Amino acid sequence: MIDIPDQISTVWIAAAMAAFLVKHFLADFVFQTDWIAMGKERQEGWLLPLAIHAGLHGAITALLFLLVAPPLAWLGLADALVHGTIDRMKGIMARRQALTPKQTGFWWLLGADQTLHHMTHLALAVVLAAAGSAG
Repeated sequence: MIDIPDQISTVWIAAAMAAFLVKHFLADFVFQTDWIAMGKERQEGWLLPLAIHAGLHGAITALLFLLVAPPLAWLGLADALVHGTIDRMKGIMARRQALTPKQTGFWWLLGADQTLHHMTHLALAVVLAAAGSAG
């Protein structure tokens, strides 16, 4: 069970949020190759590129928890599954609606995708900060 106290250190919550923002930047932009970015959006052959992409997100999340609260490192797997699901659903919706960057719907969908990722990171940051505050 994950115990979230009524009060969490401001320093810990700020550090945890910053860590997850950096994690997202690294995994979604710096380490994402063209093969991964294009491959995870395909109708067929999407599983391997998406698994690598989501796995990288999960691995960095697991690393963050290993540094602060090793028993919670399993949350890296949860993050990978959530991230992969969000990205897959975005790809399916974009393909079904034939969205391109020239359409407003493309940007709304991308914004929804990024917002869902950041909401996931907020939840993970609260758990990480709570663990850090308790220790």
